[in-house]
Amino acid sequence: MTRPCSRRHFLRLAATAPLAVHAGCGGSSSTSSSPSPTPSGADATVALVRANAYGGVGSAALREALQLLGGVGALVRGKTVTIKVNMTGWPMQPLFGRSPGESYVTNGELAFALADIFIENGATRIRIVDSEAAALPLEDVLAAAGWDVSALQALPNLEMENTRNLGQGSRYATLAVPDGGRIFSSFEVNHSYADTDVFVSLCKMKEHATAAGLTLSMKNLFGITPNSLYGLGGPAEDNLGYRGPIHGQAEGWTRLLPGEKPGFETQPVGVRVPRTIVDENLARPVHLAVVDGVRTIRGGEGWWNTGIAAIDPGVIVAGWNPVATDAVAAAVMGFDPRAPNGTTPFENRENHLLIAEQAGLGTADLTRIEVRGAAIADVRTPFRASSWRPQPLPLPGAPVG
Repeated sequence: MTRPCSRRHFLRLAATAPLAVHAGCGGSSSTSSSPSPTPSGADATVALVRANAYGGVGSAALREALQLLGGVGALVRGKTVTIKVNMTGWPMQPLFGRSPGESYVTNGELAFALADIFIENGATRIRIVDSEAAALPLEDVLAAAGWDVSALQALPNLEMENTRNLGQGSRYATLAVPDGGRIFSSFEVNHSYADTDVFVSLCKMKEHATAAGLTLSMKNLFGITPNSLYGLGGPAEDNLGYRGPIHGQAEGWTRLLPGEKPGFETQPVGVRVPRTIVDENLARPVHLAVVDGVRTIRGGEGWWNTGIAAIDPGVIVAGWNPVATDAVAAAVMGFDPRAPNGTTPFENRENHLLIAEQAGLGTADLTRIEVRGAAIADVRTPFRASSWRPQPLPLPGAPVG
C-alpha cells in the first residue's frame, strides 16, 4: 500500500468520490497535499441508537447504527482500517465505581465490536491507535483501562500501536492542511495515520473543560499528534509530556511546533485548540465517526477535572461526517451545536463546529442533518444541571461567533 485510498459516499450520494490523503506510506517524511473536504452537508446522515449497556447490547446497537447508515461493506472491504480511540489521562483510574471504559475513555467492548464488524465486512487489516503519555505498548494501556486485550488479539490481522512517537515506523509522515490551515499548515504524525485506507474516530461523549467545550469525534483527532514532537519537554523520541504546547504559550509553549504557522503564539487556548482541531480534521479526514454515549461523565473530560459526575445518555451516535455526527451528539447532550463563541458549552472559547463549517468540513445545522433511528428529543440527556447560558465573551481574532 503506497497511499490511502478513496472515501466512499453512501446513501443519497450513491457514488464514490475521491478523497485521497496523500502521505508517504510507512511514515514517509514527504509533505503531502491533503484532499478537499466534503462539501458541507453532503454526508449529513447520522444514526442515533439507544444502548443502555455494553457487551451484547452495545454491540447490537452499534450494528444497528451502521445498518441505518447503509452498512460499512463498501467502505472497508479489502482495506486497511485504522481506529483512533480516546485513551486520554494516563494513568488509567476508575471513576464513580466504574472502569475507565465506562466513564471517560473509549470502551473496549465497543471497540472490539467495531473491529469485528469491519472484519466481517472484509477489512484485511485493522489498526487500533492512540498517542499515549506512557512508555508502554498500546496493548498495556488498553489492558489498564479494562479492555480484554486477548480477545482483540484473537481477531485476525489486528494490530495496536502507541503513536506517541515513531513507533514501528522509520519516519514521521507529513499530513498537509489543504487550505493552508488556521494554526497549523501541516502535522508530523506516526505512520499509522497515513498508511491506511479508512480512518475511523471512535470517541467518548464528553465535555472538555480545558479548551474545546466538547470532546467528540473531531476533538478525538487532537491525539494524532505524537508526544515526542508536540508534548512538553520535546522534541525527543522518549518524551512523554502531554500536548500543552499546542494549547499555547500559557501552557508551556516555547517553540514553533512542527507545521505551526508563526504569528499565533500568544493566542489564548480557546482560540488555538478549536482551530487546531479543524486543521487536524482537514489534514486527516475521518471516514466514519462513532460516539460512545452509553456511559460517560459530565463536567469535564477525565478524572483530573473537578466537578465531574457520572451520566448515562444510553446512546450510540454514528455518521460518515464528523461535523454532523458531533452536532447530533451535542444536541443529545443538551447543547446547541451552533452556539455562538463564548456561550455554553463554548464558554471562553471558539466553537470548533462553526469553524469546521466555514472550512467546508460539514454542517452543524441540525435542520440539514438527517437523523435515522431515535429522535434527538427522545434521548436528550442534558449534561448541564441548569439552562443558564452566559453572555458571549470577546475572543481575539475569532472568525465566527
